[in-house]
Amino acid sequence: MSHKRIPKRKAAMAVGGVVALGAAAILLPNANASQDGASDGVAAAPKTLKAGDASDLATRLAGTLGDAYAGAWYDGEDKQLVVNVVRGENTMALKVRSAGAEVRWVDNSMTELEAGAWTLKSEATIPGTSWAVDPRTNKILVTADSTVTGDKWDQLESTVENLGSGMATLKKSAGTFRTFASGGDAIFAGGARCSLGFNVTAGDGSPAFLTAGHCAAAGDQWSDQQGGEPIATVDQALFPGAGDFALLTYDDPATEAPSEVNVGGQTVPIVQAAEAAVGQQVFRMGSTTGLADGQVLGLNATVNYPEGTVTGLIQTDVCAEPGDSGGSLFTQDGLAIGLTSGGSGDCTVGGETFFQPVTTALEAVGATLGDGGAGAGGQAGGQEQGAGQDAGDGEAGADDQAGAGDQAGAGDQADGQDAGTGQDGAGGQDGTGTGSGRHSGQDSGLSRTH
Repeated sequence: MSHKRIPKRKAAMAVGGVVALGAAAILLPNANASQDGASDGVAAAPKTLKAGDASDLATRLAGTLGDAYAGAWYDGEDKQLVVNVVRGENTMALKVRSAGAEVRWVDNSMTELEAGAWTLKSEATIPGTSWAVDPRTNKILVTADSTVTGDKWDQLESTVENLGSGMATLKKSAGTFRTFASGGDAIFAGGARCSLGFNVTAGDGSPAFLTAGHCAAAGDQWSDQQGGEPIATVDQALFPGAGDFALLTYDDPATEAPSEVNVGGQTVPIVQAAEAAVGQQVFRMGSTTGLADGQVLGLNATVNYPEGTVTGLIQTDVCAEPGDSGGSLFTQDGLAIGLTSGGSGDCTVGGETFFQPVTTALEAVGATLGDGGAGAGGQAGGQEQGAGQDAGDGEAGADDQAGAGDQAGAGDQADGQDAGTGQDGAGGQDGTGTGSGRHSGQDSGLSRTH
């Protein structure tokens, strides 16, 4: 899809390096994985690492260990990388320790877990289900929402059981999986409301921003006020399929598009895009519910929305509600991690929320963010040096998912329009909910219409 447009935006909400997150509980306890059997008294103690450095180290070790590698996660409390090693691979375990990571012995190899995920795809692609490998349990976490009942539930349960004992965990969600179309800063089109994710620089050097691909189904032209003049135009979009992202270019080439996230009265400088790490603490900003935080639970997640299947997502326990779609997921060190896609639950009872990795979206649309390019990144340079280091290391793994970029062309055709009608229907749920007041008063006057 080839469109363009979006109004001039003052300091549009892009990505920010979490300087002071105001209302967010920054010292949220991170889930600690049990490390039974992880220590046999060999080698030096694990290194203390930032999340971005841990993600980079995990990528390198995955290549080094080969079939002995069974996933990794970041222990935020001890600030260490924990690497799963298939039981008995003692030589590989020594390499992990030498690299500065903690070893945890497991039974399921990554090859076996990925094979299980393919079985779920072929035998249980049911709307309202999702799955992702959870390295902390060394199992596939399979989730079914409240719509999966009767024969569908039986089919899913049977498929999980047939994977074998100890391969998967089946969980029931009280909510319903849906895209959260409605919105950091709110953006509007065709009666729909979404959130701006991150300001970026398009391939031709023009100012632009990323949001969710399913939002593009509502229209090509988007405004920063409900019923207002358009400020930006959809240039590329993908949904459903191998992602949920869209690039919108600002209609006014002189638009100020700082690389930061507006968290309600404060801004967080965003330095660079980075890969997510399981166990990592993250913050989400959306125009409906404002700022929320939580933890990364899984990577490369598959979600079966009513509009179609989306792959390659990040699974988290961060809450979100309709209107938060497209909003930014970022870290305390100022790294851009994801764009809000969808999930179940709300910010009262909690739930699951899935995010499009920013690295994959940037690769697919040919844009740059933060230090990665001039323009949007201009203000980020030199700020938050620690964040920049994290981003540099975290970015290294981005090429692993560059494959999504190969489908960028297809995304231009699919661009979420195929899901357009169903998307708007799903968005109808956005009219329920009462979260707008939680956005630090910024968008309290905006009605959630999609």
